[in-house]
Amino acid sequence: MFFLPEKLDEYVVSHSEAEPELLQQLTRETYQKILQPIMLSGPYQGRVLSMISKLIGPKTILELGTFTGYATLCLAEGLQNDGEIHTIDVNEELVDFQRKYFDKSPYGHQIHQHLGSAIDIIPTLDQSFDLVFIDADKPNYVNYFHAVIDKLNPGGIILSDNVLWHGKVIEPLKDKDYSTKALLEYNTLLRNDKRVETVVLPIRDGLTISRKI
Repeated sequence: MFFLPEKLDEYVVSHSEAEPELLQQLTRETYQKILQPIMLSGPYQGRVLSMISKLIGPKTILELGTFTGYATLCLAEGLQNDGEIHTIDVNEELVDFQRKYFDKSPYGHQIHQHLGSAIDIIPTLDQSFDLVFIDADKPNYVNYFHAVIDKLNPGGIILSDNVLWHGKVIEPLKDKDYSTKALLEYNTLLRNDKRVETVVLPIRDGLTISRKI
């Protein structure tokens, strides 16, 4: 969904950093072989994620929702040389696809894949994080926040994707639209929880930046 007029959006994209070749390859293969390729972060949002990660310079990153690994690689661009990123996804069929591209990148040895439910896996990770990216099943966003907040270092950042949900967050709520309902609850949580300060960016489908106080 475009929150800017399309021509202005095209101008913004054309005057931002270009998508790296490896990510172009990943995108092409995702569209050729993987169901729901629209789940990719995409080149512009990918450059935004990369820039935020580079500004933070995290030593540890946690990603909830790997898909084919596009955002993982964007976030990894900001890692410290001895840093690492832990990425969690439930889709066993994508593990080898992800690893192929991770190992083609300079960050393969820094990326740790976890297969299964994030709610189950997060408590087993014996470390804290400087940056968390939430881009998984929307009905669990609130649960994910509560699972990661105590593992987030002071001053650490939570990035949350799809928080505007195609604009549905300002439309009348339908009875069985559980994802929109969950995102409305999540956005309110981020606004009111005193442990974080939050700003919503109207980038693509909405990206929230929350900083732990």
